[in-house]
Amino acid sequence: GSNDGTLLSQFKKLGMTVLGVDPANNIAQEANRNGIETLVSYFDQIVASEILTTRGPASAITANNVFAHVDDLVEITQGVRSLLAPDGVFVFEVSYLADVIEKTLFDTIYHEHLSYHSVEPLERFFEAHGMEMIGAYRVMTHGGSLRVCCQLKGGPHAIDGNVVKDLITRERKLGLNRVTTYKKFASDIDTIKNKLYSLLTRLKSEGKSIAAY
Repeated sequence: GSNDGTLLSQFKKLGMTVLGVDPANNIAQEANRNGIETLVSYFDQIVASEILTTRGPASAITANNVFAHVDDLVEITQGVRSLLAPDGVFVFEVSYLADVIEKTLFDTIYHEHLSYHSVEPLERFFEAHGMEMIGAYRVMTHGGSLRVCCQLKGGPHAIDGNVVKDLITRERKLGLNRVTTYKKFASDIDTIKNKLYSLLTRLKSEGKSIAAY
């Protein structure tokens, strides 16, 4: 998901060696033309192994707004784990489920988002795959996103446990671990839909113009 290399170009400006991985051939070609070396592929354990063999371990791996698009999170996580240097970090950004529920952000739900992440299950997930979260931070991208930092289990970076703990506490208060929360979410969407339909119908009956973007 390195796209046209915009993010990686900032690392390159800092003097780092960078490598992108993206399955879209046309976008990867554009990145290569712009000096951001990019492999045309999906990232998995095989690609991670090839990169490790030819280039060595990675000090940092990023996956902004792509981790939620992956059907097999185990495969990509195992690839990340095998490619990371002992002191390396894995940083990714995803739409934050707490914001989706709290703000009724149903407009951020679409076909390429296969997962909607929250901190508590992510913490357990990485623990089960030989990694650990060292920090989780709320950012404003896409109406509310979550930026997660991980390392290999037992790595050298200090764990920002209070931040993780505070977000988990908030998630439980929001009821992200209860089915009733999602049933209410669906009901809230229907309410918004009906209100919008009524508004548009009234405006149209009054002969007013409606513009949509």
